[in-house]
Amino acid sequence: MEHLVVPTFVLDETGRVIIWNRSCERLTGISAGDVIGTKDHWQGFYTEERPCLADLVIGNAAEEIADLYSVDCSSDPARGIFSAENWCHLPVVGGQRYLAIDAGPIKDEDGRLIAVVETLRDITVQKMAQEKLEVLARQDPLTGIANRRMFDEYLETEWLASTAVGHSMALLMMDIDHFKAYNDTLGHLAGDSCLQRIAHLVTNETRRDCDMCARYGGEEFAIILPRTNLAGAVAVAKRISMAVALAAIPNPGAGRGAKLTLSIGVSAFDGDNRPNSPTDLLNAADLALYAAKQSGRACVCTPHQTLAA
Repeated sequence: MEHLVVPTFVLDETGRVIIWNRSCERLTGISAGDVIGTKDHWQGFYTEERPCLADLVIGNAAEEIADLYSVDCSSDPARGIFSAENWCHLPVVGGQRYLAIDAGPIKDEDGRLIAVVETLRDITVQKMAQEKLEVLARQDPLTGIANRRMFDEYLETEWLASTAVGHSMALLMMDIDHFKAYNDTLGHLAGDSCLQRIAHLVTNETRRDCDMCARYGGEEFAIILPRTNLAGAVAVAKRISMAVALAAIPNPGAGRGAKLTLSIGVSAFDGDNRPNSPTDLLNAADLALYAAKQSGRACVCTPHQTLAA
């Protein structure tokens, strides 16, 4: 195993290192002479002492993989063959690496464990590419905020969390008034820049990490406000309307001197409002948005009333 290109180490049945090959030396920066005969192999991968996958094989502890590793990939744990993936901080060489790890037993003719082999593959580049793709899959490419897919996922998650413990949550649906006229007059490039600017203004007025702003579609935006009742959501809506008004973005397609405005519909799950599902919450906000449009635009509506923006 000394010259394998795959970083490999071997523990005896007591957990002491008996092989630490050259590839493992290069990966961890720790020489074989420093770990052979010890139980210090963990120092190559972690800043604090904890079991490596080979230690779990020795302890027949497959149930601990989920607590210690990011992903349990084991396909044959009944035979003591464990596989996992994990971010590892390599203390000596520095930096974090995402490693794919396999560990399996070596037994004598009587079935007695005599050693465990652990191999490691550095798949950091692949992991980072995967994470980037996952972010892109949930991000609107034009505005950089969440897309409809991420909005739907977060709405479901927050609904379950809020209704389980009785917390309030609210939803804002927003539409840029006369946006077609803006596009038709100034062109689609100007329209794209406008959407980006509105997204920036909207996100600036949602000030908690738990709040989610999303581009719902076209010129429509949505905001999920966990732990917020209807009155609190109306306050956020008015703040957003004011920010857009202060930006004074001209909309020549809507008439001379016209500025861009928003129509906003607000709904909530709170002490006074009890929708039965996230779909009902969304429908209530959508109906409120429609009411805002019917009331002359540039205003905030709840399921019960129309408010000045």
